[in-house]
Amino acid sequence: MNSKPVIAIQGGPASFHDVVAQQYFAPTEIQSLPCMTFQRVFASVKNGESDFGVLAIENSLAGSILGNYSLLHDYPVSIIGEAYLPIEQNLLALPGQSVKDIRVVRSHPMALLQCSNFLEEHPHLQALEAADTAESAREIRENNLTGVAAVASRAAAARYGLDILEECIQNYKDNYTRFLIISRQAAKDLSTANKASVNFRLHHRAGELAKILDVFRDLHINLSLIQSIPIMSKPSEFTILLDLEWDNYEDFKAAIAKVEPMTVEIKILGIYKRGVK
Repeated sequence: MNSKPVIAIQGGPASFHDVVAQQYFAPTEIQSLPCMTFQRVFASVKNGESDFGVLAIENSLAGSILGNYSLLHDYPVSIIGEAYLPIEQNLLALPGQSVKDIRVVRSHPMALLQCSNFLEEHPHLQALEAADTAESAREIRENNLTGVAAVASRAAAARYGLDILEECIQNYKDNYTRFLIISRQAAKDLSTANKASVNFRLHHRAGELAKILDVFRDLHINLSLIQSIPIMSKPSEFTILLDLEWDNYEDFKAAIAKVEPMTVEIKILGIYKRGVK
């Protein structure tokens, strides 16, 4: 019987999601469950294939991944934690090549977006989107692809025996990604919790959002993120996502109790301990 917790990750071994999973659950030894899409991560947590899931939600250069906010609203899962990972993107290829030999660069679309300046400076490179950074590196090695490079981590280069042709090719060196840890069950121990993600829908009346923000201000709740999320099934309608932080959990509970009657719908996506950058 496998006693290791199973962690669903978007991507494969040596991907950034894999690195976060290993770090977040350390020193516990885990078993990663590679998933090629974020929706597959959510599904595996929902149906019990995995105990937890790890998903990127926001990058300091590329912005928020709106689709994942929609999945958080739609799936019966809860955020139980968050982690920040410094992201270094590198150009990887089979040994014996230089950047001049490369014609195609493959990687996850978010990784390519983070390296847009480098790609613009090398117009001979054709950027092709792929499901994952590390998987792009694996495919180069397994298929012995010359003239093709991947944008991925140093860990991927080491795992698949690729050379780093150019290092740190992201647009800005101070590049990090925020990841969320999800579970079928909400966190039970809230003694260290100081952050929550809350999704709600408002009445279509002027000033409704301002009234809600006033409640959080008056109860000393800090707003660290506000994001509008389109409702896919209802064009021109959207929900509001707030990340809230506090010093006193009772203040948060009081704020939610006061805000709930003011909304059409409210869903607490998770209450958890704030991650450290």
